[in-house]
Amino acid sequence: MSTRLRIVGLGLLLTFSSIAAIPHRALAQDSSQQESKRKVKKRVEPVYPELAKRLRLTGKVRIQVVISPEGRVTSTKELGGNPVLVGAAEQAVKEWSFEPAPSETTDVVEFNFAGDSN
Repeated sequence: MSTRLRIVGLGLLLTFSSIAAIPHRALAQDSSQQESKRKVKKRVEPVYPELAKRLRLTGKVRIQVVISPEGRVTSTKELGGNPVLVGAAEQAVKEWSFEPAPSETTDVVEFNFAGDSN
């Protein structure tokens, strides 16, 4: 292993070690539907995964949802976000219900998993 690679590796190790030592406030999340074609009747917030809490993960998760004419979520597709957070977002949005419509629609829902300001 070259000296330069060892120095870079040591630098990364020190950086991540110092980040883990920084006190961090409780994590919170909120969701917002962006550019929705359908009005949400029932919204379920995601449960913040225990692993995400321990790792102090934050970020946005985008989920594409297909909604039946009756307003049920029939399928989801991850569009972006940390894989540790995606599962919680998908599980929550599958419990949502929307206003009825004449046909099936596709919307994008965004969840923001962020640090609490307290």
